[in-house]
Amino acid sequence: MAYPYRHDKETRILTAHFGEPDARTLEGWKRRGGYDALRKALGMGPEKVVDEVKNSGLRGRGGAGFPTGLKWTFMPKDDRRQPHYLLINADESEPGAFKDRELCRWTPHQLIEGALIGAFAIRAKHVYIYVRGEFFEPAQIVARAIEEAYAAGYAGADVMGSGVGIDVTLHLGAGAYICGEETGLMNSLEGRRGQPRIKPPFPAAVGAFGQPSTINNVETLCAVPHIITRGAQWYRSMGTEKSPGTKMFNMSGHLVRRGNYEFPLGFNLKELIYDVCGGIRDGRSLKAVIPGGSSVPILSAAEIDIALDYESVARAGSMLGTASVIVMDDRTSIVKQVRRIVEFYAHESCGQCTPCREGTTWMGKILRRIEAGDSTEADIETLTELCRNMTGTTICVLSDSAAAPVLSSLRKFRGEYDALLRRDEPALASV
Repeated sequence: MAYPYRHDKETRILTAHFGEPDARTLEGWKRRGGYDALRKALGMGPEKVVDEVKNSGLRGRGGAGFPTGLKWTFMPKDDRRQPHYLLINADESEPGAFKDRELCRWTPHQLIEGALIGAFAIRAKHVYIYVRGEFFEPAQIVARAIEEAYAAGYAGADVMGSGVGIDVTLHLGAGAYICGEETGLMNSLEGRRGQPRIKPPFPAAVGAFGQPSTINNVETLCAVPHIITRGAQWYRSMGTEKSPGTKMFNMSGHLVRRGNYEFPLGFNLKELIYDVCGGIRDGRSLKAVIPGGSSVPILSAAEIDIALDYESVARAGSMLGTASVIVMDDRTSIVKQVRRIVEFYAHESCGQCTPCREGTTWMGKILRRIEAGDSTEADIETLTELCRNMTGTTICVLSDSAAAPVLSSLRKFRGEYDALLRRDEPALASV
């Protein structure tokens, strides 16, 4: 079965076996070198595994880009007095993101091996893989892989005869975006409402079930076996100094060839759009790009000649986030797309914080009025003030995520708002 999203320029490491059905099975994964990294890690010891991942410069692939090895060092070193947990965030809910479900679908043992190595490194006795409830097929595939790992002795009471016990449990969420936030995920896992917690205490001190916990993204842990097998310096040979390794880029929107592509961090966004993805479909021109999923500021067409790494995208005024690139052509109504994003966040808000609960709904109503040509300049001022009051004032960053595309669209596409205020809206389509 050929995987449809391929390009000769790719550096395929995590995605090397996409489209190969037998790579989903334990025997198929072992033929590809599977679980050699786990065996090596067990021989290295937890501290050396943490050091190797830390030296590799691997950064979390869930959006924040926090150094993974450093995050692991926050866990208590003594595992005798209290259980430790490793939680895997497979609740991929960010609009534009579709990488983690593909990793679960095609290479579940890559994820499980990375999870077992990570658990060993932080001295966790239990791994919970929290999968978005709508990911029915990927969840089934991961569940079968877990059963195979137990049957082979790679998970359970005596991992590979090492005397180390690590259990792995698959947990299905119920489709709430907010459970992708790490403390919301922990609450949901415990059977509580999926609402983020105030920090501190941080999960490494008081996490799931009140015990020390680390939360890692699927893509992050899938990189770990490769780092253990080939070494930190090999991993650092790709990407940039501050953003090493490869990254999966989720390309969607008005492109000729949409899909998942894997490149070293630092790959040029313009080249990714026009060369790898074939440019804008139907011969249209580019209008705007959201480079890191719906929660980051929008870039205009004039700003896309940049390197896709955490630092370069930040300098351009946005964020790399999940590297979920949404491309919009010249027919797109920016106001409409921003309104759709805001209404998504209004729907997914847990309602715990007033600026988020009230602000997202209020912004959605204002944007609908602007779209309908039934607004005034005062609405723009209110919208701007709302965004400022919603940024940095809540327990989690969902409120900030709704404000970012609004503020950036007002800065870069103010003409579209003004045209609607003057009731002379051009004929525009949607993504």
